[in-house]
Amino acid sequence: MLADADTTEDAVLGGRLVLRQPRRGHRFGHDAILLAAATDAQAGERACELGAGVGAAGLALAQRIGGLRVTLLEIDPALAALARANAARNQLADRVDVVTLDVAAPARAFAQSGLAAASCAHALMNPPFNDPAQRLSPDAARRAAHVGSADTLRGWVDRASFLLGASGTLTLIWRAEGLADVLATLAAFGAITVLPVHPRPNAAAIRILVAAVKGSRAPLTLRPGLALNDADGRPSAAAEAVLRGGAALPLKA
Repeated sequence: MLADADTTEDAVLGGRLVLRQPRRGHRFGHDAILLAAATDAQAGERACELGAGVGAAGLALAQRIGGLRVTLLEIDPALAALARANAARNQLADRVDVVTLDVAAPARAFAQSGLAAASCAHALMNPPFNDPAQRLSPDAARRAAHVGSADTLRGWVDRASFLLGASGTLTLIWRAEGLADVLATLAAFGAITVLPVHPRPNAAAIRILVAAVKGSRAPLTLRPGLALNDADGRPSAAAEAVLRGGAALPLKA
């Protein structure tokens, strides 16, 4: 694990969750909390977060839904160690386990880690989604967490499909201009629901939250967008209810 001097301790969800994360490199933000809020799970089920980092989304989900079991999957051993410590720090270690593994690892490696095919009811993920053609961060860890392509997305969605049982749900967040890539990649899923996230009213969306059901044939639904701020730049009541109040953000009508 990173030394304390290399990390910060940050509160989210109005202080309901306190997480240690690296001082430099990739740091979690609103995306992780929105992803957790949009994941519709129930007590007694199992969810897996792919590319969990220090566990922000998966732990926020576990904090909101008592009795839900969550597995955090992370390739970086230092981040996985922080995720494990964060689960213990927030008294969630009895329901949250951490697996240090690459999303692209073979199926047998997942099975050996307790993640067999069809072993989860829900998968959630915030894959690297910045276009590689854009200006890249000089920080290697930040690049790894942020830079991805349609091929990255396809690999992560395929792994989620492997982990999900029949009618299991996938929830993901992606850059808004990549919606076509997301829809093209979800061939094994139906009942796709898209919720655009806007920085303020009347501004173009910057993110999309997407939920989909494995094997479903139900049509796509486009939900009204969520504005993070009002026209004056102040946090919107809807966003505050999720980001600070810990409310769910249901994607289904």
